[in-house]
Amino acid sequence: MMRSPPLRGCFVTGTDTEVGKTCVSTALLHWCAQQGWRSAGLKPVAAGTELINGAHINADVRALREASSIPLTDDEVGPYQFESACAPQVAASMEGRAIERTVILRAANDLAARAEVLIVEGVGGFRVPLGPDWDAADLAVELGLPVILVVGLRLGCINHALLTADVVRSRGLRLAGWVGNAIDPAMLWADATIASLRERLWQQHQANCVGIVPWLGDLSAAAVVAHLSDAELQRVFPI
Repeated sequence: MMRSPPLRGCFVTGTDTEVGKTCVSTALLHWCAQQGWRSAGLKPVAAGTELINGAHINADVRALREASSIPLTDDEVGPYQFESACAPQVAASMEGRAIERTVILRAANDLAARAEVLIVEGVGGFRVPLGPDWDAADLAVELGLPVILVVGLRLGCINHALLTADVVRSRGLRLAGWVGNAIDPAMLWADATIASLRERLWQQHQANCVGIVPWLGDLSAAAVVAHLSDAELQRVFPI
């Protein structure tokens, strides 16, 4: 499926599931809105819904929708939403559905036609299977967006970050930057870990740290964006 003109924005991936991709994605949307840009969030595949007032709601999709600066529906933000909170390919199989590339690319292009910047949040880590012959990395390649890596700061995250960065680069994509997110408030030697991430991700991939998000009681987009670097974001989203 051809795209013209090229999409502008970024693809947000993580070192694992539950590392803060949605918090960072909504913060990026909030920052884009502060620049006066029409921005839209896209969560191509979301697993896990809650029944609210008779409707199945995915919290990540709803958060991206509310952070976008143009009016959107849940279905526009999340073209594939599954009830079970499990691996996407498993969730799709349980519902007798298939995750199709053309559907996701069409959704991305439809949003890009209405917005100046598109923030695409991946699912789980970078290599999560979406079907028998493709995964989230393949989707990122098809979209062609620079990648922002969310690193869940906990024991083992240096290895996870470097492995993910290596795969991003091997797929011909640009690692535009990374965000460290404190998901373990009791983590030991956090400062040394962050220093190692800064050094290695820059030396090996020329990826700067976009921000370090501490353990927060308030995870609103406005609260998170306060811990991101405006200068680095300007590099990620050049005017």
